[in-house]
Amino acid sequence: MGIEEFGGGQTAQADVLVVTTNDVPGYQVTEVIGEVFGLTVRSRHLGSQIGAGLKSMIGGELRGLTKTLVETRNQAMERLVEQARARGANAVLMMRFDVTEAQDVGTEVCAYGTAAVISKG
Repeated sequence: MGIEEFGGGQTAQADVLVVTTNDVPGYQVTEVIGEVFGLTVRSRHLGSQIGAGLKSMIGGELRGLTKTLVETRNQAMERLVEQARARGANAVLMMRFDVTEAQDVGTEVCAYGTAAVISKG
């Protein structure tokens, strides 16, 4: 597995800037649109659960589960950006992830933040 399978984030060409900060240096917030979020729930397949159980006995990284969580976070972030874009935002400020177990059937990942319109200046 290459490093690209274990990361995420935006490309330089993104039309909606997502940041974890309250503001963006060199930009001013001209409109606050409000909270937006992207949500997804993923279940683990039986093979990965058995493999993770065996691996947890001897220690080490659970690569299959790591890859699944990265894919899940990236999907939640894509949905966050879609929501912001649909509401007319060109930025999401204070983006965060929330991860919880969903009734023992999978993992719920929510990406959330504040949709805003920013401009240079």
